[in-house]
Amino acid sequence: MRPHVVVNVAISADGKLSTRERRQVKISGSEDFERVDRLKAGCDAVMVGIGTVLADNPSLTIKSEELKRERRAQGWDEHPIRVVVDSTARIPFASSILTRGTGKRVVAVSQRADPLTVAGLKKIATVIVAGEQEVDLAALIDRLGAMGVRQLMVEGGGTLIAGLFAAGLVDELYTFVGNIVIGGKDAPTLADGAGFVREAEFSRLTLVESTRIGDGILLHWNIEPRSQ
Repeated sequence: MRPHVVVNVAISADGKLSTRERRQVKISGSEDFERVDRLKAGCDAVMVGIGTVLADNPSLTIKSEELKRERRAQGWDEHPIRVVVDSTARIPFASSILTRGTGKRVVAVSQRADPLTVAGLKKIATVIVAGEQEVDLAALIDRLGAMGVRQLMVEGGGTLIAGLFAAGLVDELYTFVGNIVIGGKDAPTLADGAGFVREAEFSRLTLVESTRIGDGILLHWNIEPRSQ
C-alpha cells in the first residue's frame, strides 16, 4: 500500500522557503512549531531532500516529551523513520539526521552513487537504491510502503517537493505563510525544479481550512487526483 503523503512547509509572503544563499530563515513561531511537532508525531516517517540536510542539518526528531511518551505507549519508536533522498550519497555521516535520537534511518540513493560511500551508509542506515541517475520517487514511496510506512510527512526542500508533485505522489499540503518578504529570483520556493509547461500537468488543490496562527496563516489543502 502506498503511504499517504503530507507535505508541510513554511513560506514567506512571496512564496520563498529561504534566502538565495539557502540560509535558513525563521518564518513561523512557537505555536506553529508545536503544530508541526504534533503532525510529525502522528506519522510513520518524515522525509527531506539532501539539499535541506546540507543547508540546515535537521535532526527531524520529535521535540515534545509528551508526544514521545505517547508514541512509546503505542509501541512506536520515539521518532518517526527519518528518510533522506540523496541521489549521489552526499550526506555527511555525522549529520544530525543520522546521529541524533533513536529510531530508523533510510537514505535513498540512485545507481550512480559511489559504492564505497553506500557501503559505509549501510552500517548506520537502511539504504534504498531506486533509479539510475536520480532517485525514482515513485519506487521509493512504494518501498517505504512495503516497510510499513502508512503516513509520510515531507518537510522539503523545493526540489524534492516539486518532484513529488510531478509524480502525482502528494495527497495533502500544509503551507504556513509568514509575514515576511524574502525576495530574490534564485531563492528556493515551495516547488522548484523545471516546473510544468502545460496546464494539464498542474497540480490542483482543494482548500480544506485556513487558520490564523500568530501573524501568519496556515493553509491546509487536499490534492485533487489527476484525470487520466
